[in-house]
Amino acid sequence: MNCSILNLTLFLQGHVYAPEDLGRQDILVSGTKIVAIAPSISPEDFPGCKCIHLDGAIVCPGFIDQHVHLIGGGGEAGPHTRTPEVRLSRLVEAGVTSVVGLLGTDGITRHPESLLAKTRALELEGISAWMLTGAYSLPSPTITGSIDRDVALIDKVIGVKCAVSDHRSSAPDTSALANMAAQSRVGGLLGRKPGISVFHMGDSPRMLEPLYDILECCDVPITKLLPTHVNRAEPLFQAALEYARQGGFIDITSSIDEPVDPAMAIATALRQNVPLSRITLSSDGNGSQPEFDALGNLTGIGVAGFESLAETVRQLVKVHAVPLEQALCPLTRTVAEFLGLEHKGRLAAGCDADILVLNDALEVNHLWAKGKVVVREKKACVKGTFE
Repeated sequence: MNCSILNLTLFLQGHVYAPEDLGRQDILVSGTKIVAIAPSISPEDFPGCKCIHLDGAIVCPGFIDQHVHLIGGGGEAGPHTRTPEVRLSRLVEAGVTSVVGLLGTDGITRHPESLLAKTRALELEGISAWMLTGAYSLPSPTITGSIDRDVALIDKVIGVKCAVSDHRSSAPDTSALANMAAQSRVGGLLGRKPGISVFHMGDSPRMLEPLYDILECCDVPITKLLPTHVNRAEPLFQAALEYARQGGFIDITSSIDEPVDPAMAIATALRQNVPLSRITLSSDGNGSQPEFDALGNLTGIGVAGFESLAETVRQLVKVHAVPLEQALCPLTRTVAEFLGLEHKGRLAAGCDADILVLNDALEVNHLWAKGKVVVREKKACVKGTFE
């Protein structure tokens, strides 16, 4: 066997969380794919393969961050408050190997076409990337002229985004929201995509009412309507728990630390009988973090990072005593299943070789994206083209 042609790498004796706890295992990778996981795989059977000795270190799937402002967000306090584009090194140092990009408040000076270019750029630079069409407002800005055509025809577009229950939304009525969700759904069917609709949730008293209105007036499945930022207000969070108990997915934002910090949100959801299979976690990375007073005046603004993803996992395990195999699910298996990414979010034969090695403190130590090392000893060893 010519191992150089197969580009074989053998990861030896890591404690594998796939995310289920498999104990110590060896992982054999060929190129970009995992080809075998077993308690013992002999290097002698694959002469010339590269061996990486893990000595019991924690090994899990690379994180999937499904809510990132890849070309920046913000602008709520004028052009100088537009946040910058995402740097590849920041994503991988946070353990992210797959990302979904989207637009935010500013769908005027930022465009889906630019987002598509950035999505393709990140793919070429080494990680996996997709995007949502649309922005906060309706009608949705699109590339082809319609949501269903974007989702059906553009490989990287997997759904649509808008904002509801927020003073920055376009105050869409139910029929406009239902039409948006139905177009995404049909485009997904035609393009073999998830066809999801992601709803930025503000802190309006209306909370999840717009989503229930959609479900009342059209036949889009509840599993295709995702409310995000649901931990930004306690009443909204409680409403989201009920939504999840009714069969919907809910997305908790790791960069929102009050009033409901993300680890507390997930731990509370589990205690209140919300299935782990309905909870996802995302960063809102590179989005703006504006603060408004009671009259809607901007009082401050910041930029969301990505380090909060691994920090949430640490807090779940160390503070809330959630088993690691469960703590990893909202960033791996659950989000992969929601997005229809069959080869992501798991460590198994046939899956992409997105392999994250955590140290004893559950910090990102090493990372491989599609079989290529991108982080060594906490530092990115790849950079974006212009970093």
